[in-house]
Amino acid sequence: MRTSLDCVPCFIRQTLDAVRMISEDRGVHEAIVREVLDWTSKMEFSDSPPDMAQRIHRRLREMTGEDDPYREIKQTHNLLALRLLPEMQKKIGAAEDPLILAVRLAIAGNVIDMGVSGNVDEEDIIREIDKALSEAFTGDGEEFRKAVEESREILYLADNAGEIVFDRLLIEQLPPAKVVLAVRGRPVLNDAVRKDAETAGLNRMVRIVDNGSDAPATIFEDCSPEFRELFETADMIIAKGQGNFESLSSRGENIYFLLKAKCPVIAEHLGLPVGTHVASRFSRDSL
Repeated sequence: MRTSLDCVPCFIRQTLDAVRMISEDRGVHEAIVREVLDWTSKMEFSDSPPDMAQRIHRRLREMTGEDDPYREIKQTHNLLALRLLPEMQKKIGAAEDPLILAVRLAIAGNVIDMGVSGNVDEEDIIREIDKALSEAFTGDGEEFRKAVEESREILYLADNAGEIVFDRLLIEQLPPAKVVLAVRGRPVLNDAVRKDAETAGLNRMVRIVDNGSDAPATIFEDCSPEFRELFETADMIIAKGQGNFESLSSRGENIYFLLKAKCPVIAEHLGLPVGTHVASRFSRDSL
């Protein structure tokens, strides 16, 4: 997915959110914003938005000496989601169709996205859960079910910390021997790394790999050879979140994107209203 002009102000807002979280030095704030403004004036709009986000967050870590600026907020979101987990598991256990409800709740967890909103709280998460319980997602649930049943290997691409606990709800409904869970290779934004998957208890359920990259997405060329091989051999890929959609939407038709369309650029690209919950494949011709 190409970068839109409307992505540029989001880059600046995301930069300010991140640098203010880790430094009170206004000189540092100004320096990084000036750099990002310079980069955006020269960037290739044929690149996906996560390419620029990766560059921004690498520079933030370099300037501040902080390896994981979002460490505390990620842990807060993990613990919040874990408190909600038993009640959501109970709802899935009582559901007429546990798999489809688990898909809905996994998508609801995608609201926990510090790249789009610098302030996600418990009320926001509860609101998305209620929406997932009452509204259908856009996509073919039976097609998804059939793909799960027929697949030999499912590669599940996680997105954010906190959200990864919601992913557990769906992974619990999948055949565990088929599933490999992929997380980011290094911290970036509030994206999930191996530690977050372990906090969610997923290390006791499925194999976990990291993708070798510090991009807030899956930039294939930036990922490790091990991950790329898994990606190429998996016959079903479940890709969570907008970043994975931005970086993978033109790469193959065995990818099921699960996300909330949180920004107007993504919503327009999908041809759907902002706020829509999505679980669907997209061919190159349809985008």
